[in-house]
Amino acid sequence: MSLILTMILIYLTLSALLALASFWLPQMTPNHEKLSPYECGFDPLGSARLPFSLRFFLIAILFLLFDLEIALLLPLPWGGHLLNPTMTFSWASTLLILLTLGLIYEWVQGGLEWAE
Repeated sequence: MSLILTMILIYLTLSALLALASFWLPQMTPNHEKLSPYECGFDPLGSARLPFSLRFFLIAILFLLFDLEIALLLPLPWGGHLLNPTMTFSWASTLLILLTLGLIYEWVQGGLEWAE
């Protein structure tokens, strides 16, 4: 089986599993805050001059980091045509492991908790 076909099969299987899990995992408990038209987390009747929380910027930077990770891993399927494709996959795996360890560190340190 070719390398690209294997990658496509893995991507399709993972996507299907995540799509199916998204139907069973969410808890549908609407409350006043979820039903309000403002979803930004700020009181719409309060002062407009309140500063943003630093946690907002931390989560935005983490989003950008993982968004750039996808851009770095996008050429991965074409790396199978190189002379040494295992080197390409080892570098990609190293990048994924490093980013996963960073995410776990932030999670354990409480950097992803929105409430202070």
